[in-house]
Amino acid sequence: MVLLLASASPRRRALLSQLVNDFDTVDPDIDESVLLNESPLDYVARLSVEKAQRYASADRAVLGADTTVAIGSSILGKPDGPESARAFLQRLSGCTHEVYTAITLNIAGRALTRKVTTLVTFAHLSENVITQYLMMDEYVGKAGAYAIQGYAGAFVSRIEGSYSAVVGLPLCETRELLLTANIPVRYG
Repeated sequence: MVLLLASASPRRRALLSQLVNDFDTVDPDIDESVLLNESPLDYVARLSVEKAQRYASADRAVLGADTTVAIGSSILGKPDGPESARAFLQRLSGCTHEVYTAITLNIAGRALTRKVTTLVTFAHLSENVITQYLMMDEYVGKAGAYAIQGYAGAFVSRIEGSYSAVVGLPLCETRELLLTANIPVRYG
């Protein structure tokens, strides 16, 4: 059975390659709009299911994943430019926030979903630090306007939970999900 990663994220591709030798990728290109009154955890779960269902078939297993950053019930998705990225980083500065990640494995129409919540605490960020960070463009296409695996990792004073989930694919939960579905993993 072919394993297909429904994600355009190079970070998810790199993380999944730590677990399995062979898989294909496809950009799911779905509408990522938040539904009215949708919680951050429900939001990422719904998107992971939609991504996994989009290419589901009898001869392949499809893995979909989604990650978002939230402060309480307020979702800080991908910024639409430097000013919204600045506003996100100002909100995250000196605060603890949640990073929600959901993964869904769809095999022949049967979907298995796992949800992961990680708490991330940022140090205080001065306006000068935020301005310099935004000049790097690392925030582009990143939930919450930051990439923990990049320079923004230096902003993190504490993390409680899964680092790989914050990057975009919780390795422990993904490994368990693949094993549950009898998909071979390294050291499985």
